[in-house]
Amino acid sequence: ELFAVVEPILPSLREDGIAVWVLGSGPYPDGVVALQELLDAASEELEPEDVWEPEDMNETCLYIFTSGTTGLPKAARVSHLKSIMCLSFYELVGASSQDVIYLALPLYHMAGSLLGIVGCIGIGATCVLKEKFSASQFWDDCRAEGVTVFQYIGELCRYLVNQPPRPGEREHRLRLAVGSGLRPDVWRSFLQRFGAIRIVETYGMTEGNVTLFNYTG
Repeated sequence: ELFAVVEPILPSLREDGIAVWVLGSGPYPDGVVALQELLDAASEELEPEDVWEPEDMNETCLYIFTSGTTGLPKAARVSHLKSIMCLSFYELVGASSQDVIYLALPLYHMAGSLLGIVGCIGIGATCVLKEKFSASQFWDDCRAEGVTVFQYIGELCRYLVNQPPRPGEREHRLRLAVGSGLRPDVWRSFLQRFGAIRIVETYGMTEGNVTLFNYTG
C-alpha cells in the first residue's frame, strides 16, 4: 500500500543503484522485485549454511530508522551480531515462553522490530501485534488476548494514566511492563491505578553499544 509513494522516484533510485522490493500483488513496473512471486516459487528446503551464513557477524544485517540521537534522523546500520543479541532482550527482563507480549511500537524503530519481534522469537513467546496504539482499547485488548507483558515508550504509559477511570481497568493479567522514557510521576500513577505490575526501565541507543537496565525499580 506504500508503493504509490515510491513509484514517482523509481528512475532516480535505479540511477543510485537502489533495489526496490515490494510485498503484495502487482503488477509492478520493470526493475521492481515482486517478493510474493518469489516466495510462492521458493522451495521449503533450506539452502546450505554457507549460502546464507554471514562471513563476518559485524557486517551489516539491516538499516533501521533512528530519530537522530547523534544528528538528524537517518538510516542506522545494524550488524548481524547486534540483531542476534536482541534475541535475549525479553529473557534479560524476566519474560519467558509462557508470556503473551503486547507490542504497539512502530516496526521501523529498533525497539519495536528488533527488541520486540526478534525478542519474542528469542524466547518463543506469543506476540500480540497492534497496528496502532489505542489508550482506550488497551485494557480490553489485554483481557481479550491474555496479555502478560507490555513493551512501552514512556508516552504510552502517560496516555493510559490520562484516560478517564473505567470499570475493570485493574482486572487483567499484565505482570511486566518494559521500555524506555517513563517519568517518575507517571510511573507512580501507573502502579497506583493499574496494580502491582513490575516495571523494568531500559535505555539504549540504536547506534550505541551500551544498554542500561533498571532492575531495582
